[in-house]
This record gives sequence, C-alpha cells and structure tokens, in this order.
Amino acid sequence: MAAEELQEIARAIVADGKGILAADESSGTIKKRFDSIDVESTEETRRAYRELLFTTEGVEDYISGVILYDETIRQKASDGTPFSRLLQSKGIIPGIKVDTGAKPLAHAEGETVTEGLDGLRERLAEYHELGARFAKWRAVISIGEEIPSEYCIWVNAHALARYAALAQEAGLVPIVEPEVLMDGEHTIDRSFEVTSRTLHAVFTELRDQRVQPEGILLKPNMVLPGYESSSQVPDDEIANETVRCFLRHVPAAVPGVVFLSGGQSEEEATRRLNAMNAIGPHPWKLSFSYGRALQATALKAWQGKEENVEAAQQGYYHRAKMNGAATTGTYVPELERETVTA
Repeated sequence: MAAEELQEIARAIVADGKGILAADESSGTIKKRFDSIDVESTEETRRAYRELLFTTEGVEDYISGVILYDETIRQKASDGTPFSRLLQSKGIIPGIKVDTGAKPLAHAEGETVTEGLDGLRERLAEYHELGARFAKWRAVISIGEEIPSEYCIWVNAHALARYAALAQEAGLVPIVEPEVLMDGEHTIDRSFEVTSRTLHAVFTELRDQRVQPEGILLKPNMVLPGYESSSQVPDDEIANETVRCFLRHVPAAVPGVVFLSGGQSEEEATRRLNAMNAIGPHPWKLSFSYGRALQATALKAWQGKEENVEAAQQGYYHRAKMNGAATTGTYVPELERETVTA
C-alpha cells in the first residue's frame, strides 16, 4: 500500500470528534470482565456482546475504528455478516491486535517483553485479507524501585518498531502502544521521566527501522502519578505534564495520539483527554483508544441478557459521545446528565 493511503487511514481514525473502541480483550481479560457481571465467557457470549457494541446505532459519529481480537475478526453478526464488513458498512475502520502478550524478560526480574514477531508477516497479510486496515501491538513498561531498566525499554522499543515496519509493509497502519503502567506509588515526576525515556527509545527505533511517522498512530499512557501514590494531582496538571512530555518526544509528522485509559474511571479518562485538548492546538490530534472506559457502563447494563441490549447500547453510545466531545476540548461534566439516546 502506498504511503499516502496509510496516511489517509491514520488521519481518518483521528478525524475531529472521533476515536477508537478497543474491543481486543484477550480471552483471559474478557473472562474477568464477564466474571464481574456473572456471565460465562463462551465464544457465543463474546460474539453477542461484541455485536451489541458494533450494531449500536449512530455510534459511528464518534467511533472511527475498532480494534478486534483474532477470534472476533473471524466472527459474524447474527444475520451472518462478518464483523469486519459490518463495521465497514457503518464507516468504521476495522483493526486487529497482533501481539501475543507480554512475557517475562530474560535476566530482568519484574520486567516483560512483548512477543508475537514470529510469523507476523503472514498473519498481517491474512488480517488484511479479513478486512483489517490497522493493527496494534502493546509493550508494557512497569515502574518500580529499580525498574524500568534501559534494557527493558530498548528491547520493547525494538520489537514495537519491527512490528510497525511489517504492518506498514502489509498495508496496515500500526498503532504503536508503549504503555507505562500506572500501578505503584510513584509521583507524576517519576511517571514523566519514565514516559520520556520510553518515547525517546520508541521513536529512535521507529526511525532506525524506516517506519514512516506519517503512517502510524501512537497509543500511550497519560502522564499520571501511580494509582497508589499519596501525591495525586488535578486534571489540568496531568494534561500539562502529558503534553509537555509529548512535545519533547513525539514528532509533529505523527498524525495522532490515541490514549489508552489504563485503570482510570470512565469520567476521569474523558476529563483528562478534554483538558489536554483545551490547551491546544497541538502538532498531532489527541484522541482516545479506550476499552474499559468506553465499555464499563455498557457491560454492567447488559448482564448477558437480551432484554438489556438497548440499555447497554445507550451506555456505550453516551460514553462514545462524551469522548468525542473531549477530542475537541468541548466536554463539560454537565453533559453527563444529558438524556442518553442511542
């Protein structure tokens, strides 16, 4: 695929007022989510839940892309339409998670490296055939007393760049996700320092491996104090520190930054994205690629019951609309009390 087409897809994903639904939970993660509502995780319940999200009326006004899991991209809606084609018919771009998860990093206690490069070129070609037009690979960086090591940061950055180069070769926009985990007691300053080191390594490797920055999207963490930290800070400080960090390390050629929500609540993720856009304009679009922060209300409303589908869809639509507003800096908490209509 020509570089111009990759750029076009990347720009479409971060169009004004739109962002990504991350529906690529692994089998283990979706089981935990279903356990929380006392629903058994089977291929059929997972399919029914994803169909509920993908068929929500009008959500394409706020959702530009959906990241799918290997099982999901092969599944069909109840009328027999493949999920990738269903999404495309609504003007939503299908994407695919391609890494195989974080595994312990040799000679580095407490640190991980993401695997999945073996056979990746062939898998990317198949996913393109199945309708995917972007991909995602997540690296995990933990903050602790002696970690992360430079070894861990650079090994993960190297793998992210190898994946990104292969994805572009296959005609898929790579979403590059170096997630600095916010578990722990660290301050926002420590988070800034580790996020800086990580982004520096990632963009060095991307450049060295000939990845075109115009044809990627970055999916990072926000710069936050650790969730167990005694030094919590207001949203505007999180927004300022995150933007300051990215201005130092993220090339202006990158079309967009689509934040992960991590362990933030639905409204926290929305408020903080909005705070960043309120202090714009920025060299890149700042948008969202949220999983739990788009789905928590919907999942709770659904409870695995057919009669709750409409209520669940309304919850998902509302969160998508709130985050759509946050991408343009026009979200205000009063919008949360709007009558929800899907």
